[in-house]
Amino acid sequence: MSEQSKNEWLEWIKAIVVAIALAFILRTFFFATSIVEGASMDPTLENGERVMFNKIIYYIDEPERGDIVIIERPVKSYVKRIVGQPGDTIEIRDHTLFINGKEQNQPYLNQTAIHATRDFGKVEVPEDHYFVMGDNRSISKDSRNGLGFVEESEIIGRTELVIYPFNEWGLTN
Repeated sequence: MSEQSKNEWLEWIKAIVVAIALAFILRTFFFATSIVEGASMDPTLENGERVMFNKIIYYIDEPERGDIVIIERPVKSYVKRIVGQPGDTIEIRDHTLFINGKEQNQPYLNQTAIHATRDFGKVEVPEDHYFVMGDNRSISKDSRNGLGFVEESEIIGRTELVIYPFNEWGLTN
């Protein structure tokens, strides 16, 4: 093997090692993927879709109302939408969401989901906790019926993209 071939071979190996290290760093500290399980986020996210989520965003910013987040619990992870922030008062009356007494527009919900939203509350979201709901309100296990308030430390990222199936590829909203 010539000296030039050896150098080309070493450069190729070096490039692969750098690419693998970079992928490991990105996956560990910045982005990861999760599979949506169940229909609680229909029609926004569907069962079996794979989403990419941003792991670093909440180190530099706070979760906001409307964010679709990944919640990590000991037994299972959940994908839900943040509805209430710390200190908010949440109430659902006559299929309408009220936050701090103000009626909320929820453009991400269709009329079926809005009409499937049963009365709930009035509850105040504790400090360092969030109130989350699925977009498919009639079947979602969320802060109303099983998950309870979500601690800020349990929110491990904000969804950014649907990456699979490829024909569904796009930003989450």
